[in-house]
Amino acid sequence: MPAHLKVLALVGFMLVVVATPREWFAAYAFFLAVLVTVGAVARVRPGWVLKRMVVETPFVVFAVLMPFIAQGPRVDVLGLSLSESGLLSAWGLLAKGTLGVIAGLLLAATTTPQELVRGLERLRMPEQLVQIMAFMVRYLEVVTDEMRRMAVARASRGFVARNPLHWPVLARSVGALFIRSFERGERVHLAMVSRGYTGRMPRCDVSSLSR
Repeated sequence: MPAHLKVLALVGFMLVVVATPREWFAAYAFFLAVLVTVGAVARVRPGWVLKRMVVETPFVVFAVLMPFIAQGPRVDVLGLSLSESGLLSAWGLLAKGTLGVIAGLLLAATTTPQELVRGLERLRMPEQLVQIMAFMVRYLEVVTDEMRRMAVARASRGFVARNPLHWPVLARSVGALFIRSFERGERVHLAMVSRGYTGRMPRCDVSSLSR
């Protein structure tokens, strides 16, 4: 499926999930079944999704606290006095947040960053916003590669960060990483200009290359 259709499907799915009343428990089971089916068809491993759902942790913490801090009628659960409205709000937050995170992860698992950028272009998103996202994707790989080489260099010198006394070394590494990333970014930009970048991403006709 083209990337722009996946984005539209994700946005539509999220709008439906958010608009669904939290008391419609069966509807949320249906939404989860849809995502499980999509993941199975796309052959996305459940372990890959579960590992990356750690990004939902702040929402989970807030949802756990809601039954304790919310006002209104109370109910005893396992010896704890919890707010009924807080329990319902926590359920709604967890259900909608979890479904949204899973849907976003499925999109990320089945779409490369380059395809996603192209899809956003087809959806007529502001060109500058699309280019910012494209540069973020491009330079994230550059910075990650530079950071990996610096970690290997420190390890080759026998450095292992064990306590706060080693933090100054890590701080100097962060500063050096910033300078190197800036210089590397300039070189990458010049390379892009030499390949035809004029403020817009040059399009590559794959069919012409195959001939």
